Amino acid sequence: EELGGAAAHAIRSGVAQFVYETEEECIAEVRRLLGFLPGNNLDDGPLVVTGDGVGQADPDLASLVPDDANRPYDVRDIIYRVVDDEEFMEVHQSFAPNIVVGFGRMDSRTVGIVGNQPQHLAGVLDIDASNKAARFVRFCDCFNIPLVTLVDVPGFMPGVDQEYGGIIRHGAKLIYAYAEATVPKVCVIMRKAYGGAYIVMSSKHLRSDVNLVWPSAEIAVMGAEGAVNIIYRGEISGSGDPDQTRKELVADYQEKFTNPFVAANRGFVDDVIDPAETRPRLIRALEMLQNKQDTLPAKKHGNIPL
Repeated sequence: EELGGAAAHAIRSGVAQFVYETEEECIAEVRRLLGFLPGNNLDDGPLVVTGDGVGQADPDLASLVPDDANRPYDVRDIIYRVVDDEEFMEVHQSFAPNIVVGFGRMDSRTVGIVGNQPQHLAGVLDIDASNKAARFVRFCDCFNIPLVTLVDVPGFMPGVDQEYGGIIRHGAKLIYAYAEATVPKVCVIMRKAYGGAYIVMSSKHLRSDVNLVWPSAEIAVMGAEGAVNIIYRGEISGSGDPDQTRKELVADYQEKFTNPFVAANRGFVDDVIDPAETRPRLIRALEMLQNKQDTLPAKKHGNIPL
């Protein structure tokens, strides 16, 4: 069991996407999974009328994400509120829990959802999370399933083990997967989008089609407090009231650099939206992109950084 059992491959190796207690439960969930998937890569996939429609604005959605950027929350609470009938089939639930991937429906059509999970490791990207998300993104692209990405990422996991394990190479797999995907790609930045991890998570720089952002989001190389402590170290230590000086500098940095309107002005995002409008805006974006045609340059195949 320890070497090759269900737990070993579902939690540690990532070989198993699903684990069930009984054969009956397994068969039922296989049928459920097939209900999300098209018959082939040219099929539009099953259209399941849920009665949910585009839906009304959800004024409680913003309250699910704490204002304090360091406080955790469960991104699945957001996912359940934006998909039809709160139905979400998570893939690889036990492996690399700092990122969540799975299938849902929006306006009766299947979508693949990728979301950073602040409840685990603050939602940071590490080797396992990068591989997990990259495989899922490529799976969706194989079967012509649109992608919705929910972003709240503080960066890549630091540390010797990650560097020696090839985090740069593994992180590049997710970059490659998003950049190569020709399916509709819609992204919502909810809170943190820092550094290289922001680029990786379906940013405009990787050919994402529609990028939306909440007013509470921060898009920057790093958080305001960390940046201020580095950039203004001398000014803070030399002031009569370091705490007050730091507070003022953080506020100034947030206003000038990290607020989402700066990113919108530069074309890095398409719109700053009311969080309550997230589901309707996602559905409208996916409807607009329904007939998207995108082709890759003629070549035998790309060279993903394996």
